[in-house]
Amino acid sequence: MADKQSKNGDSGAAVAVADPAKVRNVVLVGPSGSGKTTLAEALLAASGTVTRAGSVVDGTTVCDHDPAAVRQQRSVGLSVAPVLHQDHKINLIDTPGYADFVGELRAGLRAADAALFVVCAAEGVDAATIAVWEECAAVGMPRAVVVSRLDHHRADPAGEIAACQAAFGTGVLPLYLPARDGLVGLITRRYFDYSAGFPPAVGEPDGDELARMTEARNELIEGVIAESEDESLMDRYLAGEEIPEDTLIADLETAVARGSFHPVIPVCATTGVGLAEVLDGIVRAFPSPLEHVPPEVTSPTGEPHTRLHADPDGPLAAEVVRTAVDSYVGRVSLVRVFSGTLRPERPVHVSGHGLAERGHEDHDADERVAHLYSPLGANLREVPYCVAGDLCALTKVGSAETGDTVSSPEDPLIMKPWTMPEPLLPVAVIAKTRSDEDTLARNLSRLVAGDPTLRLDRNAETNQLVLWCMGEAHADVVLSRLRAGGADVDTEPVRISLRSTFAGPGRGHGRHVKQSGGHGQFAVCDIEVQPLPRGSGFEFVDKVVGGSVPHQFIPSVEKGVRAQAQRGLVDGHPLIDIRVTLVDGKAHSVDSSDAAFQTAGALALKEAAGAGKIALLEPLEEVAVRLPDEHLGTVLGDLSSRRGRVLGTESGEGGRTVIRAEVPAAELLRYAIDLRSLTSGTATFTRKHARFEPMPEGAVAL
Repeated sequence: MADKQSKNGDSGAAVAVADPAKVRNVVLVGPSGSGKTTLAEALLAASGTVTRAGSVVDGTTVCDHDPAAVRQQRSVGLSVAPVLHQDHKINLIDTPGYADFVGELRAGLRAADAALFVVCAAEGVDAATIAVWEECAAVGMPRAVVVSRLDHHRADPAGEIAACQAAFGTGVLPLYLPARDGLVGLITRRYFDYSAGFPPAVGEPDGDELARMTEARNELIEGVIAESEDESLMDRYLAGEEIPEDTLIADLETAVARGSFHPVIPVCATTGVGLAEVLDGIVRAFPSPLEHVPPEVTSPTGEPHTRLHADPDGPLAAEVVRTAVDSYVGRVSLVRVFSGTLRPERPVHVSGHGLAERGHEDHDADERVAHLYSPLGANLREVPYCVAGDLCALTKVGSAETGDTVSSPEDPLIMKPWTMPEPLLPVAVIAKTRSDEDTLARNLSRLVAGDPTLRLDRNAETNQLVLWCMGEAHADVVLSRLRAGGADVDTEPVRISLRSTFAGPGRGHGRHVKQSGGHGQFAVCDIEVQPLPRGSGFEFVDKVVGGSVPHQFIPSVEKGVRAQAQRGLVDGHPLIDIRVTLVDGKAHSVDSSDAAFQTAGALALKEAAGAGKIALLEPLEEVAVRLPDEHLGTVLGDLSSRRGRVLGTESGEGGRTVIRAEVPAAELLRYAIDLRSLTSGTATFTRKHARFEPMPEGAVAL
């Protein structure tokens, strides 16, 4: 990211904007292959930010600079591409469309003030895109729709617009219609001719085009007027009065910024059709950071703080929305400034709290920001400041992790973290050689710091290093980055942490007697072991009579038994859900000791296990699957095939059903992949440990 020259021809230095009203932060959202990155590249070229548009196929785009993205020919991470248009800075935030990288999408939504949904004119609208639309609607984020790839051989713009209306609701209406080599504006009734390229020539549409647009124009005007604060407009329109264009455009912009109206713009990135209209729409209709309410903040100790605003002179409050590691400049933190102004050569306070369960321990540190940069994909262009509402990049801020808050050391703040999905695909990694172990540990710490959807689990019971990923594509990217960092790693099957218990009562005699001159060792104890119901844990009972085991050594017996139970008796699996009763024993006035009775207790438990039958227990997970009704039967059948026990179903939000079931953990190792395949990516699930249960006969311990 330290390159000073874009591979697509960076045409100039970055511009620092002093007024938040001149900033637009727009996240590009849509399924993989819909053309988000290609659209961003076309807008960069059309605005003069780069000298020529790159290609996803050739791996020359500004946004897809990650080697994994070039190899897979799809975005795998969030990228920022600023463009200047009509004296405004538009931060285009390109996000991956594949479900495995939803964490990058959530970060993009956090950094943006509006969303531009990109859907292919030949593909329809998938369920994942609908889910993101609903997520944006829940927080009132303004949205517009771009129907892309008009040059596709199966392109059906009218059908795609109808699909968007069916999926997103009645507030979705076309603002332009495709016509010959350009677009016809429904409000202005102008023809934007792209036959000579960008920018378009503006003229009058012909009679056929006017007739074709009449119905769509009337529907659009009625939709705009319905959102107007002027209640007289509808009466005037129904009375046949021609509503002035300026009034309609002003009401349209208000409705879009309010999040209640969503214009549709057809675009073809390869021919340039619609690019001017997209840029104009972003500047005129999307809100500035001044209209966006920043996230809630508190002090690091949890004390409430006054609500922030996008005020360049206010208290400094910024958030790290993405962290990357560059081979030349080290750690690069992409930051959204919500309040105040970031300046170079100034101290800042970096705080990270609330993500300990993901491996991000709470931390606070004072750092010094040496330089500020405006990112253009992989390129960093130095800027003198970054005001509230803008995005910038910081380098060499060693303690900063994704989700951290950057504030003033005099007034440290913590922003409420955004919601991140839980990684549910385990991948066990192992260094090929001992020399790779240190490199692997170092690279893993960097990856976990930058990716909140990646969780690291060092399983002491199975002696495995397990990475919890979002899916196979995510795991592939993580492994590629580990290897690119110099760690030669392999994967191995994930082993399940099992437990053992007594299948029936048993008795054990532990005798530890040694005499080799001098002080000897003498301890004898007799125990009885009974199995307990699942979840009862470990109990120790003293029923010694007559002082056969001196009182001071009874805790020693318990300690030895507990230690042996933790070490396990069958393949090292810990013993649980048993009651051990000390019933008798012997001691020596000189040779008995704490260590001797600990050893005797362990030996007694081993003998009891040899006399009684030991049963293996496997972990049982409580699973909640949220899915559309049409996949209910398929998923229920699949859960049964995994030895799952369905507890019930219930109606969830958004017309979906939630299945609650208990499933052995061994059957869930690839469930994140299989569920996506069964439901075309429309279902999600959560899991948590319920208890341990006996493994069925013939089951293989992983």
